Amino acid sequence: MSTYDDQSAVTVLGLGPMGRALAGAFLDAGLRTTVWNRTPGRDAELVARGATAAGTAEEAVAASDFVVVCVVNYDASDAILRQPAVADALKDRTLVNLTADTPARARDTADWAAAHGIRYLDGAIMTPTTTIGTPEAVFLHSGPEDVYRAHQPVLDTLGGTHTHLGEDVGRAAAYDIALLDIFWTAMAGYAHALAAARAEGITGRELAPFAQGIAAILPPLFEEFAGDADAGNYSGDLNPITSAASSMSHIIEASEAHAIEASVMRAVEGQARRVIALGHGTDGFIRVTDLLSRHGH
Repeated sequence: MSTYDDQSAVTVLGLGPMGRALAGAFLDAGLRTTVWNRTPGRDAELVARGATAAGTAEEAVAASDFVVVCVVNYDASDAILRQPAVADALKDRTLVNLTADTPARARDTADWAAAHGIRYLDGAIMTPTTTIGTPEAVFLHSGPEDVYRAHQPVLDTLGGTHTHLGEDVGRAAAYDIALLDIFWTAMAGYAHALAAARAEGITGRELAPFAQGIAAILPPLFEEFAGDADAGNYSGDLNPITSAASSMSHIIEASEAHAIEASVMRAVEGQARRVIALGHGTDGFIRVTDLLSRHGH
């Protein structure tokens, strides 16, 4: 592990599970780490490991030139950062916001930071707390490249891979939204599948190995369909959307026969039927991307 000189310091604002993991990784790397949380009592373990507990957010910010904030959303981070005393303390410092929210909120915060003389980077953490400080962690960053490069050695102490996505400060949040869209849509589908299977006397453990087989089909399809979507080529040679819509209708019928809500699948089937009605029945399902991008026109 690297050890840094006394001038290398970092402050972490927000000590939820992820904030504590970030602070712990900084401590493990030998950085002088100051921590603060709105609700007291979450810093005891970190203090025992060598962190300094600040009494106020202003005091925490003043302790380091490099400040990381990681809280539940930008309403929470704004409530901390936009206090006049905290904003004043942040002037001429670097703020890295690893809070999840929308690209618009990231850009608004960057504008606010610029108006207050604060160097600003936005970021997204794409892996669980248990990966922080390990090679499995995945971080996305966006904002001024010179600011990112200047602080990359400290960011690297958090482990894993760090990708700078460009100068547009909203890009990390945009990736985060898109990737979590995949995750939560998939989790909703799995929850519905478990309910449909249970209704037919199939346990989750019985279904799981076959569910993993379905999941394994997806990565190469993601790659292929990404190219199709970028090129506007929605070939249905593998599976035309008419066939997909038929499968969806079977899922809806079987689910509703057991009084299982099928609103999500009904919405997806509706999108497929709209594509067919627009004359694209021989195209593949990913044609829905075009439908959504053009608001149905």
